Amino acid sequence: MGVRVSFINHVVFLSVIAGTAFAAEPVKELNLYSARHYQTDEALYSDFTKRTGIKINRIEADDNGILERIKSEGDKSQADVILLVDAARLWRAQNQNIFAPIKSKYLEQRIPANLRASSEAAGISWFGYSTRARVIVYNKGTVKKSDVDTYEKLASPENKGKVCTRSGSHPYMLSLVGALIERDGLQATETWAKNMVANMARSPRGGDTDQIKAVASGECGVALTNTYYFARMMQSDKPEDISMISKIGFVWPNQGSGGVHINISGGGMARNAPHRAEALQFLEYLASDSAQEYLANGNNEWPAVPSVKVENPALKTLGPFQAEKVSVAAIGKNQIAAQKLLDQVGYK
Repeated sequence: MGVRVSFINHVVFLSVIAGTAFAAEPVKELNLYSARHYQTDEALYSDFTKRTGIKINRIEADDNGILERIKSEGDKSQADVILLVDAARLWRAQNQNIFAPIKSKYLEQRIPANLRASSEAAGISWFGYSTRARVIVYNKGTVKKSDVDTYEKLASPENKGKVCTRSGSHPYMLSLVGALIERDGLQATETWAKNMVANMARSPRGGDTDQIKAVASGECGVALTNTYYFARMMQSDKPEDISMISKIGFVWPNQGSGGVHINISGGGMARNAPHRAEALQFLEYLASDSAQEYLANGNNEWPAVPSVKVENPALKTLGPFQAEKVSVAAIGKNQIAAQKLLDQVGYK
């Protein structure tokens, strides 16, 4: 009995002349382009591979790096799933036709409508998988909490010379302003931004951790930060971090007027995805209870799926809060108007 060996698409097929045939199973895989770069996500990927047998090939960069790479690759891109970390960036990717709209009853049932792209006939372009809040921190020695408990109060005369933020062109700032445009209207938000510029302690610069440090040092009286930066510092055992946290007060803004601004980490299927079935399986996995816990605990965020409760000590320390209900899709769409508005008032 003879054996004939042939190679087709790198998979070896053994044909037995007697009539019995055996085929080697092809290796299932997907290519993930991710702007998430947290070591704790390793457990997430390992769990998915263990459950499904699908190998994840990963490319990591910041959001701009991911989007530029996909654009340069064009139709030859091998990306299957794209993960980004801000509503403005997700909307930008959608607007550049980078995502392939998908239809998934499971994802639509699990992810609230305000945490995903708008529904269209072709499907939904992206979904949010974890959330973070844009909160206010203040120097307890120089600022009263009651003077900074809303975003609007940051622009009031009481805070002249006290405010510090990131650059007006940073996506975190654009997303907040996009939310304020949606909540309060363009004119009111422009007035707010103009008064924010007048209240600056220094020109906008640095990241969120820099804002927290500047508040602790007294350079700034009040600043904006994402919750996970503050939570990380709260968990630190470094003497300098412990000292800084002792000088800082923390505020959930707008608890009686619209809620704290919420942003997301999210993703979708790449338009030219070569492994579409595996990509959809991974995106649906991200909405599972176990994956939601990995995503949230890994970076001190909250699950996008409302029914999932995370036992995270740092988040529990921050306490309960009222979140805004503004659609993150609308926030992303407003980023062009937000940037124009900030440029007009000199918000550098």
